[in-house]
Amino acid sequence: MAIQMISGVELEPYQVVLRPLVTEKGTHLSERHNAYTFEVNAVATKTDIKQAVEELWNVRVVHVRTQNRVGKPRRHKGLVSSTKNWKKAIVELHEDDRISFF
Repeated sequence: MAIQMISGVELEPYQVVLRPLVTEKGTHLSERHNAYTFEVNAVATKTDIKQAVEELWNVRVVHVRTQNRVGKPRRHKGLVSSTKNWKKAIVELHEDDRISFF
């Protein structure tokens, strides 16, 4: 099932959710609040993210929060560049549902 985007681009669920973010903070959220963090496509909306997570892991999503992360400046041999901008999603699941990454 393709997801229709506002920009007119259709993305599959595996193109919306790029990868899970396994960090200390993300692990804490998943254990305590049943919320999981993902790196998502920059043009994906909250509705697209919800549908993609529900389809990929067969869970019920209660709430989605997103953040647009700005790339950090980096210097290398006198040249200044920056890391890429990316979008982060924090997905809260129904209390009975869980996602196991390992």
